[in-house]
Amino acid sequence: MAKRTDQPGTDKPSTGKQFNTLLFEVSGRIATITLNRPERLNAINSAMPGEIRAAVEAANADDRVHVIVLQGAGKAFCAGYDLKEYAEGDKTNVYTQAMPWDPMIDYKFMKKNTEDFMSLWHSYKPTIARVHGYAAAGGSDIATCCDFIVMEDKARIGYMPVRVWGCPTPAMWVYRLGAMRAKRMMLTGDLIDGKTAFEWGLATDVASLPKLDAAEKKLADRIAGIPKNQLMMLKLVINQAVDNMGLEQTQMFATLFDGMTRHSPEGLWFKRYAEEFGFPAAVEWRDSGRPLPEPGPGAVLGKAADQFMTPPPSGARSQWSRDVMGKRGEKPSRPKAIKAAKKK
Repeated sequence: MAKRTDQPGTDKPSTGKQFNTLLFEVSGRIATITLNRPERLNAINSAMPGEIRAAVEAANADDRVHVIVLQGAGKAFCAGYDLKEYAEGDKTNVYTQAMPWDPMIDYKFMKKNTEDFMSLWHSYKPTIARVHGYAAAGGSDIATCCDFIVMEDKARIGYMPVRVWGCPTPAMWVYRLGAMRAKRMMLTGDLIDGKTAFEWGLATDVASLPKLDAAEKKLADRIAGIPKNQLMMLKLVINQAVDNMGLEQTQMFATLFDGMTRHSPEGLWFKRYAEEFGFPAAVEWRDSGRPLPEPGPGAVLGKAADQFMTPPPSGARSQWSRDVMGKRGEKPSRPKAIKAAKKK
């Protein structure tokens, strides 16, 4: 993405604090946060949630900044949590504890991530997610925590792990889409494209990939012309209305349920299947639409579970997994990985 020159005579772009998983710069009245793990499709690791919060706090503390743009380097906005190693092994028991599990340990861990993502929602300065490629699973958490989503028409957004082994902890879908369409997303695990997201009111604007930067910049520039105190007051008014709808309580339940999905009989089956046959094969079954096993309590370990371990076809991989491995191809206007000095 080209450096901005929003106003003649303003300060040159500055990078400020250095991060490991993202890049941060300010040009004119606009701060840009770029998720910068393109080799992993900007998948969320343990450091990224906290760094997103730190970057948002840096933008809020910078008196030049009126609006924050969040984007992803490389082929996608964000492909979700970097879960392959946890599903296939998780030797540290971060996502799946040894039994009997402690729900509060899981809650504390996942609630922190939720609060980090929600820094985008609570930011005093408006936030815009520029989504291309995929905002999948945890990537959709990040995007839906922003005030606005400007989306590529062919990009895809959704939370596939609601089919098994996941529940979106920010729980923003019902507040963004209403009950019926939130159920359509959460009870299927389907991904929708940018055109559908725009028609449903999830995306503020939609554009083809070559025109996506211009669409995002048009919105950012329009907001950036408003005084910061006006932006802050009006955003607080709107957020207060959402808070009064029960957002905090919804997130509490969603975070607890997310832990339950990973420790339920079905969640433990999914993890065992990934360990046995690999994460791509497990997500192929998850996303295929075929009925998922319901082993019942106590039936996911040992010989009792073998009936649920049908080997996958050779090379099994979900459509989403195939796409993110390079089927979309490169296009010139997609943000490149930015080679900046990182924290050593």
